Amino acid sequence: MSGTMIGMIGFTGLLGLLAVRIHIGIAMFIAGAAIYLAVNTWEPAGLLFTLNNLVYARLSNYDLAVIPLFILMGQFATHGGLSKALFRAAGTLIGHWRGGLAMASTAACAAFGAICGSSLATAATMGQVALPELRAHGYSGKLATATLAASGTLGILIPPSVPLVIYAVLTQESIGKLFVAAVIPGILAALGYLLVIRIMVTRDPSAGPAGERASLGTMLRAQLGILPVLMVFLVVIVGIYGGWANPTEAASIGAAACGIIAAVSGGMKTKDFVQSVYGTAHATAMIFVVLLGADLLNASLALSQLPVELANWVKDSGFEPMLVLLAILLIYLVLGCVMDSLAMILLTIPIFYPVIMGLDFYGMPDSDKSIWFGIVALMVVEIGLVTPPVGMNLYVINKLARDVPLKETASGVLCFLASDLLRIALLIFVPGISLWLVHATGG
Repeated sequence: MSGTMIGMIGFTGLLGLLAVRIHIGIAMFIAGAAIYLAVNTWEPAGLLFTLNNLVYARLSNYDLAVIPLFILMGQFATHGGLSKALFRAAGTLIGHWRGGLAMASTAACAAFGAICGSSLATAATMGQVALPELRAHGYSGKLATATLAASGTLGILIPPSVPLVIYAVLTQESIGKLFVAAVIPGILAALGYLLVIRIMVTRDPSAGPAGERASLGTMLRAQLGILPVLMVFLVVIVGIYGGWANPTEAASIGAAACGIIAAVSGGMKTKDFVQSVYGTAHATAMIFVVLLGADLLNASLALSQLPVELANWVKDSGFEPMLVLLAILLIYLVLGCVMDSLAMILLTIPIFYPVIMGLDFYGMPDSDKSIWFGIVALMVVEIGLVTPPVGMNLYVINKLARDVPLKETASGVLCFLASDLLRIALLIFVPGISLWLVHATGG
């Protein structure tokens, strides 16, 4: 049996393990080990030697320290009450509009995502803050829950983003360039959601009634309250791309700044600090287990020559590059129904990335193509967070709004999905949307 066939069987077996609910990291270890042993005529010495080298190489990588630091920054923001300040600031500005509080929720999710990097944390945290206010002001359950579920995805679209860091690690791409490339698409995502809310309340005014106009003094105080959060975002992004701090240093500064802001504002107590550290350790351990499993799977697939053979087959098949890309994105949409964003990135990038890099898109150089595909893939992966039946954000918000049927939330999210698909089409056919800022800043 050829190595390529062994790789295909092993990958199919991996999907079977995931179907029976085996943890993604463990499933990758099992599939990777089986492929490696089968290719090497079941000789275990090579597998043990590879495992030893892979674990050391991965865990000694200094750049990976950015992951727990970004998670810690998000934990401090979550437990330190910074979400309330963000929602209050947005609410005082536009809360008096029809649908204004829903729009304020979207704006607050975007701002919170800039210091969090996790969609689930963004949806859960902002849901606890905004949902009671939306319902108290007469917003329909459909609009309120759909807005928060969809806007929660901004947590991974607005940098810093943990999935983008993982993509950078897997493809040896610059974290700073990916973060800068995600800024404009992330802003477009937030603006698209605001437009969707406007359309929804125009069609049904009772779904999002206007609130009271805040006084000028209240508005100014609320805006001043979020200046520290804005400074953290600027320090992290400008620090990374400006060259005066590498990603790990910028992330450590951001985490420390978030912790200090939360403590000074009075939002973080000793219990909250302990929960933040524990949450960071738990999430980091999970991600590193998945990363190690992905490393073994990638090494095994490389040994089987499956990614290379697939890339060459696609290149020689005569298929239009755009058709190949659309097929890949369709696979992402299907996987999003049964898999979370991190698992999709780790599982598919080692296979899809060589395929994309071997094709010609608008004559782009490989450096631009790598960044462009990373942003497009991130945008499609984000849709999986609100796609039934396993759209995690839907369940997070549904848990907070027990009186709103999950079916009602899912139907409300469809309008936001239309905005997502339109934005993805723009990114595909106008690569400059994600590349312009990278080039403008000298990338």
